[in-house]
Amino acid sequence: MQYLLLIYDAEKVWNDMSETERGKMFAEYGEFTQSIIKSGHFKAGDALEPTAKATTLRVRDGKKLTTDGPFAETKEQLGGYYLVECKDLDEAIHWAAKCPGALDGTIEVRPVMVFG
Repeated sequence: MQYLLLIYDAEKVWNDMSETERGKMFAEYGEFTQSIIKSGHFKAGDALEPTAKATTLRVRDGKKLTTDGPFAETKEQLGGYYLVECKDLDEAIHWAAKCPGALDGTIEVRPVMVFG
């Protein structure tokens, strides 16, 4: 079964990090990514650009309405994701707990509906 590990963290924390601290965090994510790839559970994953670069789209009465920024203002923002293949939720939670973002942010583990 596939699960999406959604990584939420406060962008302000990243913005306030020194270059050294940011480098350390990227190294930790690199190690985590390599370990999940080697395990065979990795399907896909990427970091997202900051919410300031987001565009929100709605279609109302056939017209596209766009707004700069994210859909909702929150304390934590979606910063990236991993798509993993796991036998069950417990295994997905095991991998989510190893993600560096779990130490100071939140990892949402959500099953993926696979159609077809």
